[in-house]
Amino acid sequence: MLAISLAGCEGSRNNSSWSTAKPGDPIVPALTIAEQKSAGLAPGAAMPATSEPAAPEIKSGRGVGPVDHVDISSLDATRAMKGAELFPVKCSACHKIEERYIGPALTGVTTRRQPEWILNMILNPENMIQQDPTAKALLAQFIAPMANQHLTREEAESILAFFLQHDSGQAAPAEAQTAPVTPPAQPASQH
Repeated sequence: MLAISLAGCEGSRNNSSWSTAKPGDPIVPALTIAEQKSAGLAPGAAMPATSEPAAPEIKSGRGVGPVDHVDISSLDATRAMKGAELFPVKCSACHKIEERYIGPALTGVTTRRQPEWILNMILNPENMIQQDPTAKALLAQFIAPMANQHLTREEAESILAFFLQHDSGQAAPAEAQTAPVTPPAQPASQH
């Protein structure tokens, strides 16, 4: 009976965003040849188990989804501030800016991916991980699929503006962006 139960589990994988899998764990999903090439691996090569593989550094395409064009000139500092407010609420359960977490670190994402790809990944993660080679490789690397937060396009563009501002070096440190700003105390006048 136990053998039948174990056989039914064979081939299944944990796609939960709360997965406890870590780099180097023995359970790593197999990659297709296209995914191996996208991840920079030779066909038939396994993902390295002892070190974290680097994310593909090539400019990805536009991805799969509703976004085929982004007017980056409309993404100003006001939009970036809104994105800085949305990021901790909608994204930080799985992503950190400077470090790998459940998902990849997001520093430099705007240099690795086209703006349309980023928006399609935010707005359409289910189709992206099924159809986009880069998203498939990221799923294989990080194991947990990206959750759909059901953001509006305007909210997703604000998060993109936040990423662009951060990657350009104009953003304040993440702690300063989420901490309330308190003015220094003024000395009482002595009149």
